[in-house]
Parts: sequence; C-alpha cells; structure tokens
Amino acid sequence: MFRVKWIIFASFLALAGCLWEETESSLEESSYLPLDDSEYPYAGVPRLVIETENFKDIRDRETKVPARLQIYGEDSPSSEILELTVRGRGNSTFHAPKYGIKLEFFKKTSLLGMPKDKDWALRSNYGDKTLLRDFMMNRLANRLGVSYVPRMRYVELYLNREYKGLYLLTETVKSSKNRVPLSKSDSSFLFEKEDSKKIDDPYFETRDGNLIHIQEPKQISEKSLQMAKDHLDDFEVYLHRQNFWGVDSLPNWLDIRDFLEYYWVQEFAKNEDGKFTRSVFFYWEKGGTIHFGPLWDFDLGFGNESREKFAMPENWFIRNYRWNRYILMDARMQEMTKEYWMAHRETFHELIDSIPLYKSQIEKAAKNDIKRWPILDNTFLWALRHSYDSYDEAVDSMTVWMEKRFQWIEDNL
Repeated sequence: MFRVKWIIFASFLALAGCLWEETESSLEESSYLPLDDSEYPYAGVPRLVIETENFKDIRDRETKVPARLQIYGEDSPSSEILELTVRGRGNSTFHAPKYGIKLEFFKKTSLLGMPKDKDWALRSNYGDKTLLRDFMMNRLANRLGVSYVPRMRYVELYLNREYKGLYLLTETVKSSKNRVPLSKSDSSFLFEKEDSKKIDDPYFETRDGNLIHIQEPKQISEKSLQMAKDHLDDFEVYLHRQNFWGVDSLPNWLDIRDFLEYYWVQEFAKNEDGKFTRSVFFYWEKGGTIHFGPLWDFDLGFGNESREKFAMPENWFIRNYRWNRYILMDARMQEMTKEYWMAHRETFHELIDSIPLYKSQIEKAAKNDIKRWPILDNTFLWALRHSYDSYDEAVDSMTVWMEKRFQWIEDNL
C-alpha cells in the first residue's frame, strides 16, 4: 500500500489522493498508471510514467520489452495510456546507473507537442552534472537556423514505479518528413561516424580508416553499401588534393552551409565526440552533396571533456581532426569560417546569457535528480571528472568556461 495520485475517467476527471492496494488485474483494467511523487515532488516539467510488462528490467540495447507509457502534468495524467516497447540505448552511458532508453511506439505518436513518430529516445545526461549541455546545443543550433535539429523536451521519468531522474525526451536521428530530409531509396544514405569501441552493422572502413555505420537504409544490399563506400572513399581522395576551387569545386561534394554550422557549434563547445570521433551524423543521396548533421550528443562538450588537454577553453580543436582538418586547411574555407563567426558571434554569446533562464526551468527537477543520483562530488566515472560542492557551482563552472572559450575565439580568429 502506498500513496498515489489517481484519476477516475467518467463524465469528468476527478483527482484525489488515497491509499490504494493494487493487484495486477486492477492495473489491467485501470485507465491510468500510478504515480507516487511523495519523495520527488512535481518540479515544473512533465513526468513520463512507464511500466514494463511484468515489471521486467531493461537489460540490454537489443531486447525490446513491451511496456505502457503515460504522461503526467502536475496533478493528473495529460495523455492516455500508450503501448510501446522499450530497450536500452547509448554507448558507454548505457552501463551507467542512470541509463538511456529507446522508445518505440506501435503507431506514430505525438509527444509533448512534437511531431508524430514511432521512434523516440530518453537521454539520461548522466555524464553532465549541469544536465544542460545537450539542451544548450539544441537551442544554439535552432538560433543559428540549422535545417534540422532533433526536438527535445525535459521530463522526469518514473520507470516501474521508481523515480529515475531528469531526462531529455528527444527525437531520434532518422529520415522522415519531420526529421532528416532524406528520401527513402537504395541510393540515399544516413551515416554515423563511429569508433572501434562500438561499431554497429552494417558498416565499412574508408580509405583513411574512418569507421562509418550506415544507419539508413535499414536493409541494405551489397551493391548499395559499395556505392556508399566508393563515394566516401572518393571524397577522401578529393580532400587530399587540397585544390578545392577548380572545375571540381568543394561545393560539388559538400554542403558548405551545413558544414559551417556543424563546425562552429562543435568548435565552440569543444565537443570531444565532435572531432569526427563518434556520434557525428551526415547524409548523402546519389547525385547530391554530403550534408553534415543533425548535431547530436554534447555531454562531453562545454568544458566537460574527459581528458584535461581537451577540457581547456583555449586552442582550436575540431578543425585539427580528420575531414575537418583537410577542409579547413584551405584558405578560402578558412575565410568563410571566419566570416560565419563574425556574422553569428552575438548568437553564440546569447547562449551564455541564456544559461540562467535554462537553469531556472529545470532547477527544481535537477534537485530531484541530484537527490536520486548524488554524483556532484563523485568522479568514479570517466565522464564525471569534475567534482562540485553544489549544482550552482557546476553550472557556474560551465558558464565561466564558455565565457573564456568565446573570448579565446574572438582573440584568435
């Protein structure tokens, strides 16, 4: 028996708090999923309540577990019960105590005002003690006018009647009407740059040794896989020529605007994964150019890098690695890169100015999360390298880093 908030759905909704002893049969007939928020009170963001079939654990990233989901507001459900499957998601973060979850609905579903789709993700942000970095990347990219940025909303998660903390409910990276603008065909490809720590099939290795996972098409033929590999191999041969503006100019290969947007968000954040290591997405359709994006996974950015040499706000970073290095060795691209910063520098600084607003929107929920996962002074995980005495100190430290990063770029263009 425990305290729950419950709803009777009849001619109207009536809310009451009560003591209720439940059975599995009563749950099957119920029009709501129970939510006990006595220990972690409402914090101003929606709550996602998920119950798996027979309360099964989510043990891996492959096994789809049948489940039901309901969205709660402050006092009552704001959605019907939705049927779906859940499984683990994330690379190294899946093995953290607070892990990510993949949501797959049986029919296209709109969540918290975002366009309908079957596929969604719950990002744990366990390696980010501010819980703000991915959201800040999203806000910055939107302000810059990036063509597609995965939509996301903060939620608090209750899984099998246990509070799991503050998450980002986000669109997954896939091609669709409302997501990556890529047609469905055997000559249209959505790629993810991965590394040897985790590589998913189907994949190939380029002539320069880059491991590329083909995320779409899902069922790819050997002919299509070879087409994709040949094109990226040819692009790497082109990059080594270092003569981008003759008859065969760089814009024939690469969408320059997409690249500049991708580059500057990654460089400003000094995102460790963004140096063409992993979680870098790009897409290409036969006959077209390579498009970088969407931007994804910034928990190791904005001063949170796992290695000290990466974490300092000084020095160029993203431009020193792999494709970025060759592209930005070109004098004309260097000039366009500088022009982009000068045209958008205020937008980058506005992100820093907006941190107090973003912090205020999740501060109560962050308090709940820190209570559930008291890791502020903990450095046991490689992604938790910095120790803080308070949540305010974690946010302030990131803010100072961003100010220094902005000024270093200004002084070194």
